[in-house]
Amino acid sequence: MKRENVLAKAGQLITGDRARDYGDAYENHERVATMWSAILGIKVSVRMVYLCLLALKISRLVKTPSHTDSWVDICGYGALGAEEKDDK
Repeated sequence: MKRENVLAKAGQLITGDRARDYGDAYENHERVATMWSAILGIKVSVRMVYLCLLALKISRLVKTPSHTDSWVDICGYGALGAEEKDDK
């Protein structure tokens, strides 16, 4: 898949299908941060959620480096993380 197609697909997912399915990305990942905070016993920020999700996708790519969906998801999480202003 060409780079412009990967970026376009990631953009569609974070503003279209996934936004419709799961609601606002920040609100969804804020819920994830709250749950992970309770499970881990530490304060987890939304930015930390994005970093962990990126790590998950990279880990998966180590096993299956040609899995396009993981590359697309990395672009999507990267865009959401770049937009995040929470530096905690």
